[in-house]
Amino acid sequence: MSIDFLNAQIDENLQKIDSIKSLTENFETRDSTSIAEEYYKIGEFYRYSLVSDSAYFYFQKAEKVYRKFNNKFKTAATLYGIAVCQTYDKDYTGSESTSIEAITLLESLKKSNNVVKYKAFIYNNLGIVFDELEQFDQAIKYFELSLKLKKSLEGDFERSKGLTLNNMLKVYRRSGNYDLAIKKYNQIFDNKKLIQEHPEVYVLALGNYANTLYLSKNYEELPGLYLKALRISDSINDKYNSIIIHQHLAEYYNDLNQKDSAKYYAYQAKEISELYNNDDLLKSLLIISKVESGDIATEYLKEYIKLSDSLQKSERLKRDKFARIRFETNKIEQENIKIAKERLWLLIISIVLVLASFLLYLVISQRNKNKELQFIQKQQETNEEIYNLMLSQNESIEEARTLEKKRISEELHDGVLGRLFGTRLSLDSLNMNNSAEAIKTREQYIDELKTIEEDIRKVSHELNTDFVSGSGFIDIIKTLIETQSIAYKLSYELNHDDAITWDSVTNKKKIHIYRIIQETLHNIYKHASATHVSISFRLKKNVICLFIADDGSGFDVNKVRSGIGLKNINSRIKEINGTIDIISEKKLGTNVIIEAPIP
Repeated sequence: MSIDFLNAQIDENLQKIDSIKSLTENFETRDSTSIAEEYYKIGEFYRYSLVSDSAYFYFQKAEKVYRKFNNKFKTAATLYGIAVCQTYDKDYTGSESTSIEAITLLESLKKSNNVVKYKAFIYNNLGIVFDELEQFDQAIKYFELSLKLKKSLEGDFERSKGLTLNNMLKVYRRSGNYDLAIKKYNQIFDNKKLIQEHPEVYVLALGNYANTLYLSKNYEELPGLYLKALRISDSINDKYNSIIIHQHLAEYYNDLNQKDSAKYYAYQAKEISELYNNDDLLKSLLIISKVESGDIATEYLKEYIKLSDSLQKSERLKRDKFARIRFETNKIEQENIKIAKERLWLLIISIVLVLASFLLYLVISQRNKNKELQFIQKQQETNEEIYNLMLSQNESIEEARTLEKKRISEELHDGVLGRLFGTRLSLDSLNMNNSAEAIKTREQYIDELKTIEEDIRKVSHELNTDFVSGSGFIDIIKTLIETQSIAYKLSYELNHDDAITWDSVTNKKKIHIYRIIQETLHNIYKHASATHVSISFRLKKNVICLFIADDGSGFDVNKVRSGIGLKNINSRIKEINGTIDIISEKKLGTNVIIEAPIP
C-alpha cells in the first residue's frame, strides 16, 4: 500500500480517540451503546496502529450493537473504518461494497455537518480504491465529490482538502495526465495556510509533483524539488513520508546512471521502510535489485519475490479471516436472536404469572380490608352505644349525687346547725354566773360551738355548691387518653379549662369530640411514630378549642391522601358545625386544632 494512502487516512479521524485509558474500562458495568463506543475506539486505535485484522474485529463488534439499536450514523461510521481496513489489506472489492453500504445509510439521514463529513471521507476512500484498481476516471469522480463536500463543511478541514487534492494529483500522474497533475499541485502550493500549518501535506504534494516532472521527462527542477521535500521531512521529523522521496531519488539517479547516489537513496528507503510498512519495503527491495548488479541484484530480487509472495498470502489469509469473522459474527447473532426470543417468552410468562399473583393478592387483600372495615364500623357503633350508656349512667349518678348533697345540706342546716345554735344560746344564758372559773368554762364551750357552727356551715355551703358540674366528661376523656397512651406506649399531658360548662354541651357533640380524640390518637400511633402527645381544652368566645399536638415524624399536608380515619374526623367536625386545621412539617410533629361552638 502506498504512503499516500496511509497519510490520506490520518486527518479524517484524529479527534476520535479521546483517551486510550477508556479502552481498559470494565465493559460489564456499561450499557450496550457505551460498550459499542469502546469497541469502536479500540478499532480506531488498531487501525492507526496498522493492525487491520484486530481493527476489523472490533469494528465488527461495534457494528452489530449499532445495528441492533438502529443507530444508522454510528453504523455508517463503523463501516467506514471497516472499509479503510479492507483498502489497506487490498480487498478493494470488499472495501467498495462496504463504502457503498455506508453511503446508503448516510443518504437516509438528515443532512448535518457530521453526516457530510463522513460522506466526504468515504468518497475519498472510494477514490483511493479505484486509483489502486487503475480505474482513474472513477477515482477522479469520487475525489471531486469528496473535495466538494469538504469545502462545504464547517470547521478547519484545510489539511483534509489538501490530502484529497494530493490524491487527485497522484491519480493524474499515474494516468499520464501531467498537466492536470501540475494544476492540482498549484492549488496546494497557493494555499499558504496549508503549507505553514500542515507541512507534511506539502511534502506529499511536493514529492508527487517532482515525480510528475520526472515521468514527463522535465528534469529542469530536479533533483532540487526532491531534496527540498526531503529537507522539509527532516525538519518536521517525518521519516515515514521520506520513504517515497528516497525511492524517487533512487529511481531518478539510476536513470542518470549515477549508481552511487541511486544506491544511497535506495538503501535509505529500505532502512526506513523496515520500520513501517511491508509495501514500502517491497518497493524498496525492487529498486535495490535494479540499481545493484550481479549477485547482489539477484539476492534482492529473490528477497523481493519472497516478500511479495508472503504479502499476497498474508493478504489472502486476512481476507479469508475477515470473511470468517463476518460468518461467525452472523452465526453468533442468529444464536443471540434465538436466545433473545426464548428469554422474551420467559419474561412474558414470568410477567403474566407475577401479574396474576398480584391480582390474586389484591382480591384477597381487598376482601380482608373490607372485613376489617366492617368490623371497625361495628366496633365504632358498639363503642358509641357504650359511650352513650356511660354518659347516661354518669348523668344519673350526677343527678343522684346532687340530690344527696342537697339533702345533706338541708339536714345540716336545719337540724344539726339549729340544735347547736340553741345550745349556744343556753350557754349564753348561763353566763350570768359571774364566778371566774364558770365564766372561763362557758366561754371555752361557746368558742368551741362557734367553731363547730362555722365548720358545719362551710361544709353545707360546699355540699350545696355544684363545683364538679361537667367534670364527669373530662374524667371519661382522661380514662380514654390513659388507656390509649398505655396501649400505644405514649406519654401524655391533658389540660382542660374549668370555664367550659360541659352540662350545656349536648351528648351528641361530646360523643363526636370523644371519637375525634380517639381517632386522632389512633392516627398518631399508626403514622407518626410519636413518643409524646399533648391534649388541651380551651374556651374562647363560647367556642370549645381542642388542641392535639404530637412530637412525631410529621407529613406534607398538601400531599397526604385522605384515609378513612381523616374522612371520619372531617365528617364528625361537620356534624358539630366545627372547623379543623392541621399544621405539620416533616420531623417536626403535627398540631391539630379543632373548634366547636357550644350552642
